[in-house]
Amino acid sequence: MCGIVGLHLREPSLYPKLGELLTGMLGQMVDRGPDSAGMAIYGDPTWSPPGHATVTLLDAGVSAEALAAAVGSALGTTVVGIGAGPNAVLHAPVPASALADAALGEAPGAILIGFGDDVAVLKGMGDPVDLAHRFGLPQTSGWQGVAHTRMATESAVTAAGSHPFAVGPDQCLVHNGSFSNHLSVKRELEAEGVAFDSENDTEVGARFVAKQLAEGVDLEKALRLLGERFDGFYTLLVSTEDSFAVVRDPIACKPAIIAEHDRYVAMASEYRALAGLPGIADARIFEPEPEEVYVWHR
Repeated sequence: MCGIVGLHLREPSLYPKLGELLTGMLGQMVDRGPDSAGMAIYGDPTWSPPGHATVTLLDAGVSAEALAAAVGSALGTTVVGIGAGPNAVLHAPVPASALADAALGEAPGAILIGFGDDVAVLKGMGDPVDLAHRFGLPQTSGWQGVAHTRMATESAVTAAGSHPFAVGPDQCLVHNGSFSNHLSVKRELEAEGVAFDSENDTEVGARFVAKQLAEGVDLEKALRLLGERFDGFYTLLVSTEDSFAVVRDPIACKPAIIAEHDRYVAMASEYRALAGLPGIADARIFEPEPEEVYVWHR
């Protein structure tokens, strides 16, 4: 049992409240997964300023500021580092791939948990709401966010094993459920050159989707292909730089509820996480149908 929350804002006047709203949603899901948590914010001007790429490293072994200085020296540009628990968020006016490569070159023992032009990803162990406040989530702004509370079933309780898994540029995947054939899919992906950072079944799903997107498949089709290849029970929320998507397994084993409003689209594992959103009484509330892929675009 895990808890998923996500918020895709359509109304720019709500952007300054994204982190506050997402924190409130996350707080309602703590009892679904007290082990660890993760969150991703798209468009925060502090973490992901316009014109800058952003990467997040987990367990870099040095302070974010020291890492930023070393990476900046390697790249010949100014790199800003922001520490948030075990996470180091770096941003700089260079391509995301160059920033990620340089950061891992300076901290080879770290794990890259997020990269792109719009997204910052943070993970940690412990109470999800405490983590959100330690990381500064309530003060963030932006146009889209996802968060997850984890109750580990398939792998150890670690920050690296928490969701979201952000293995493609500006991509995040969060999962409630379990893939029963993830090891066979993982072996196939590894044979094709895909590397993994954890033993988590969700990472296999994220790597599969990222590979499809990299090969030119759109998000809706990528999630349909996942449904054809993966067995098990799941609710997935997948976000990209311009999309927000939800899909459930063929028997809709895991709960999900969606609120569609003129000002936003919100998704959660249970309605109580949506109840505090502005204008929720005017939203269309529905449960996503089995196997149907729901996608909203910016």
